[in-house]
Amino acid sequence: MNSSPAHYTIPDLTLPPGDLWVFGYGSVMWRPGFSHAERQAGRVYGYHRALCIWSWVHRGTRANPGLVLGLDVGGSCQGIAYRIPAADKAEAADYLYRRELVTDGYQATLHKVYLDDGAFADRAVTALTFRANRRHPQYAGKLDYRHAADTVRRARGKSGANPEYVASAVQQLQAMGIADRHLHEVNVILQGKQA
Repeated sequence: MNSSPAHYTIPDLTLPPGDLWVFGYGSVMWRPGFSHAERQAGRVYGYHRALCIWSWVHRGTRANPGLVLGLDVGGSCQGIAYRIPAADKAEAADYLYRRELVTDGYQATLHKVYLDDGAFADRAVTALTFRANRRHPQYAGKLDYRHAADTVRRARGKSGANPEYVASAVQQLQAMGIADRHLHEVNVILQGKQA
């Protein structure tokens, strides 16, 4: 009942011509859900990764919300950029809109991503990504470690238990050599390694 999608709004975005790049910083990094021709480490500036969105569908419900990652204002964020061939971009974008915009907690946007592809100078592309909607009731802002961990511990949504989401995020970031202190501390509390 509370876990069913509220709505699906097609964003007022004109996708760039040719291939489509998508920037993932949360679950899209370990579970993109679409086929792609290229996968590169990348970084956006002006936003950072934060456990700042109350999850009402995928990792919680309205009655018992979970917490998921969002791109929040300030700093920079390392993640993964995927290149989708032009012939497949409409289908991939539709899939992502349905997945990420199940409520208005996120806003679809096009943002410059700097790819770390081993070249002397990083290549810049314009990519579709999803930032936190600070004006929506699902915006949680910055929570202390314990409050975040307590929220995550008890939440479950249609995509599974919230602690699994946090553990997957930490595992993916560690595999990429990315340190996210806040997420790591929340995961440590969830694993019971800290009193």
